[in-house]
Amino acid sequence: MEPHTFIFYLLIVLITARVFAELAVRLKSPSVIGELIAGVVIGPSLFGWIEPVESLRLIAEIGIILLLFEVGLGTDIKRLISSGQKSTFVAITGFITPLFLGFSASYWLFGLSWFESLFVGGTLTATSIGITVRVLTDLKFSQSREGQIVLGAAVLDDILGVILLALLYEFSIGGGINWLNAGKVFLFITTFFVLAPLLAKFMAVFIKHYNDVSEIPGLIPTTMVSLVLFFAWLAHAVGAPELLGGFAAGIALSRRFFLPLGVTLHTDENFSKSIEEQMQPIIKLFTPIFFVVVGLSLNLKEIEWSSPDIWLFSIVLLIAAVIGKMLGATFLKQSWPSRVMIGLSMVPRGEVGLIFAEIGRHSGIFNNEIHAGMVIVIILTTILPPFVMKWYFRINSHRLLN
Repeated sequence: MEPHTFIFYLLIVLITARVFAELAVRLKSPSVIGELIAGVVIGPSLFGWIEPVESLRLIAEIGIILLLFEVGLGTDIKRLISSGQKSTFVAITGFITPLFLGFSASYWLFGLSWFESLFVGGTLTATSIGITVRVLTDLKFSQSREGQIVLGAAVLDDILGVILLALLYEFSIGGGINWLNAGKVFLFITTFFVLAPLLAKFMAVFIKHYNDVSEIPGLIPTTMVSLVLFFAWLAHAVGAPELLGGFAAGIALSRRFFLPLGVTLHTDENFSKSIEEQMQPIIKLFTPIFFVVVGLSLNLKEIEWSSPDIWLFSIVLLIAAVIGKMLGATFLKQSWPSRVMIGLSMVPRGEVGLIFAEIGRHSGIFNNEIHAGMVIVIILTTILPPFVMKWYFRINSHRLLN
């Protein structure tokens, strides 16, 4: 591609992403939905102005890594531990049930292969911490007993989802399921998850020291992006997707991360806050590109919309996605309004689900129809739950706040 063409493409992507994100927020929807729609509008599905060329995909890859870095920054390990058995039960049930239901529906009802069905089920396991936290905070419900259970479960669910994503990624590049390789990947990932945050924490100490003595502005964003990219490369070197490196770095640099050696390596609140503040503009620049590229990759013109199959596929998986996330909460020893609220809070999919679907499409596991059906399910489970949560909280607030 000629440089001037790429510059024009990037210009269109950034502007349309911002415009559609603003429209989505004004319509009380997550900004990610607007960015996804922007890609659909300017891509092959509608106007055909831009193709998902390799140069845009490379920038989108950086966007994914930085996105998972941001998720890691917001992950609260202490909250996960303190929330106890209820959070763990909700998280594990909300992880296994949609995986099982999605796989079963795809394999037995729609005749997909074992591997395709596993990827479909994996796509349904994700929960968007960002959307859930924002809604609970807006309702002033995040510090309640139910809110603590939800937030703890969402943290564990996210970690399980990233590990599953790494395993499915290994399956996709290997051309099939190899349990020996899967075992090796799981071992590498576990080792990486244990050691990488510790290494990142030690490196952050040196970064903080040089930031205090540096006379040139911009040291934190430069070193932080370098650190994230290094851990992304390291993750790839051990057989995991690059985005796992960004997630591990984010966990280590979170204000809520702790070490067994916390006495000697205490968390500097001001430094952690500076990282979050100075990285935000970079993260907000790159991550919308990923969602626009997802929209660009979805060619809706190639789908046979008159066929009832895609609608049946989407509806069945939508039901599996909702039931799978809400089922675990129904077994808790809470009042029924609390159980329903906890279950609804686990339903939003958002960006992590789109990452699953995009890897499935990019690796050739999902054809255009399956990918489109999965994106439809993710969009509906991203847009609708915040509205339902607000409505349900409004009519049951007297019982939920007591």
